[in-house]
Amino acid sequence: MNANPNATAVAGELAGRHIVLGLSGGAACFKAAEFCRLLIKAGATVQVVMTEAACQFITPVAMQALSGRPVYVSQWDARPDNNMAHINLSREADAIVVAPASADFIAQLVQGRAGELLPLMCLARPIHRVPLLLGPAMNREMWAHPATQRNLRQVVEDGATVLGVAHGDQACGEFGDGRMLEAAELLEELIAFLAPKPLLGQRVLITAGPTFEAIDPVRGITNLSSGKMGFAIARAAREAGADVTLIAGPVHLPTPRGVRRVDVDSARNMHAATVAHAHDAHIFIATAAVADWRPATQAEHKIKKDGSGDVPQMAFVENPDILADIAHSPRAQSGDLYCVGFAAESQDLQANAQAKRARKGVPLLVANIGPATFGKDDNALLLVDDEGVTELPRASKRLLAQQLVQEIARRVSGLDA
Repeated sequence: MNANPNATAVAGELAGRHIVLGLSGGAACFKAAEFCRLLIKAGATVQVVMTEAACQFITPVAMQALSGRPVYVSQWDARPDNNMAHINLSREADAIVVAPASADFIAQLVQGRAGELLPLMCLARPIHRVPLLLGPAMNREMWAHPATQRNLRQVVEDGATVLGVAHGDQACGEFGDGRMLEAAELLEELIAFLAPKPLLGQRVLITAGPTFEAIDPVRGITNLSSGKMGFAIARAAREAGADVTLIAGPVHLPTPRGVRRVDVDSARNMHAATVAHAHDAHIFIATAAVADWRPATQAEHKIKKDGSGDVPQMAFVENPDILADIAHSPRAQSGDLYCVGFAAESQDLQANAQAKRARKGVPLLVANIGPATFGKDDNALLLVDDEGVTELPRASKRLLAQQLVQEIARRVSGLDA
């Protein structure tokens, strides 16, 4: 099971969605079982359809237990009153996800073959209303074979979405591309696919996490920011259709799928990376907790105590102000770049947020109480702009990120709530 916190769905996030989960033959069928469980946990109803080959790797009984519905295998299944499972099942679906999708199954789709229920159902689906998503799984040589790559291009041209593969150990003992995505990654991809796209075509730049200001080779000054809020916003912005670049300070978080990540350490490194990537961004969201100061000098070697009781004296210099510099850039001043600032305060949240917004010159300032949120999975946000003050009550950072992205999209589009 993948413990990726970015891939966790908010409870009920797929409520009201009906997903047909198809399994073709492959050792990755065990991941499909976990994927089914995660879909149910996210609130979806799941109808499993298996090929005969898939039944060699996992039983329909197991998938029925997980989905809570009878599993379909044969196109001659007489349970439907009209004896047309391939029609009924496809018409009911919000999406069909085939994972694992073997090389042979993909080839069947390309050729329009319908010898079993699962490819028949995919062929019979209303193509403009029921999307087909494929989670390939195969040996690395099969994946790289020209015939497979040709089939993948064709199946996309025919209207399917290929979710890609992972790189790593394979059931056959080899190593390389072709592994099916983990269950949590499949869930993340499906949620992103089904999400509304209010930021489609927008390029979003996000900073996240703390910075680390070195004192010597082993010590430094930092803060308690975990980066979770910024990473959650990056995922939500990608789901909303944006092309997302995430500039991350030193954090231990996996990159949200579909997000371009740039790792930095110090405030000066983050400043340089942000300025470089802001040139073609449409939206800048500064969630990073950037150190205001850094040591004036960095010792070449570790500073050791000598037993005298004397404490080394340290001078500090101010770090560049990333948000202010971007907000006062020509693109931001002309309205081509919409800037969103974050403020982590310890008291007088609204007053400090309003003062910081005026000082930084940003259209939207998002404030929170730092000690109450650093490292935690939930938060509460206060949005300050020309509209006034809007409170987003305490909730998971995942949910808050989705709400914040919706608020930003509304402001950028100029539409009323």
